[in-house]
Amino acid sequence: MKAFDFIYGPAVIAGAGAEERIGTLLPPGRCLLVTDPGVRALGLVDAALAALAKAGIETVLFDAVEPDPSLDSLLAAVAAGAGCDSVIGFGGGSPMDVAKLAAYLIGSGDDLEELWGVGKARGTGLPLALVPTTAGTGSEATPVAIITVGGAEKKGVSSGALVADWAILDPALTLGLPRAATAATGIDAMVHAIEAYTSRHRKNPLSDMLAREALTLLAGNLLTVCERPDDLAARGAMLLGAHLAGVAFANAPVAGVHALAYPLGGHFHVPHGLSNALMLPHVLGHNMPAAFASYAELGVLLDPALASLGAQGQAQGFVERLGALVRGAGVPQRLSEVGVGPEHLDMLASEAMKQERLLVNNPCPITKADARRLYEAAL
Repeated sequence: MKAFDFIYGPAVIAGAGAEERIGTLLPPGRCLLVTDPGVRALGLVDAALAALAKAGIETVLFDAVEPDPSLDSLLAAVAAGAGCDSVIGFGGGSPMDVAKLAAYLIGSGDDLEELWGVGKARGTGLPLALVPTTAGTGSEATPVAIITVGGAEKKGVSSGALVADWAILDPALTLGLPRAATAATGIDAMVHAIEAYTSRHRKNPLSDMLAREALTLLAGNLLTVCERPDDLAARGAMLLGAHLAGVAFANAPVAGVHALAYPLGGHFHVPHGLSNALMLPHVLGHNMPAAFASYAELGVLLDPALASLGAQGQAQGFVERLGALVRGAGVPQRLSEVGVGPEHLDMLASEAMKQERLLVNNPCPITKADARRLYEAAL
């Protein structure tokens, strides 16, 4: 057996109405609940707030997290949570990432500037529960938090100390998600599964197993939740698939698609899932020489009819079927549709090169020239 390490992640509480159990999980005292204005306005946190009050837990509500959360938002959340005994992250990836870092910083007292990168957070954070309201980021499962610093650059903290104690998967919380967000976050989760399955570092049998099951659930239900948004069973399958993909890429890290997606979010405020969708086919093509065997396996997983073809045909069939799913979901197909022009290519390529912790995981090296070419192909 090849040696490997694997972290399973948080305890999972799943099912419709699961958020109402949150008051029974957390310790007594005060709890910082981190969310965003949209989630708050939709009333999605109301049942959790009621459950916390019933349990005698005082809630400090911080609902000012923006998309691609800034360093200022993180520091404001930490200040709001001073003296708290636990933290909840409630929403999409942005509130959950802020909650993960806030829980760690409040509990440990560490200096954030010493934590950027991999494995540098070694202290103990506050007890943490994460409640996703989208089926995409898998942030509730991962040891990673991404923050936008200096206006556009994204920096990350990746450490087992950030893993939540509990992940609450309540599909009812995703029912009101608009089609565009449903599609983009679902594709984001598929990218997590695909990149975990082909990661150059730390890919292992357990991450492979989870990535395959995640991709099966996600690909099998994406168009259903886009066309029938009130299908609770399909929403549940997507939420579970996103979580399994999160556990997979927490152990076998994501790579080139994410590295090229991050500058699109930082500079053009393209939602993260859509950024991934825009770059996915081009990075897959770049990786084909090194990853075709893995793509072939995933191709047969998506469409058993591909089994009659050779590995190259199966791999190409995988890329084609993914493309059909993305088109069927109705997301934009070109960078020009989100405000990117030829004049931005050099800047984007330079920014992508800053994502070294992701690029090292890619099956094929991506140089600055490669990055520019891939952005140009996506225009």
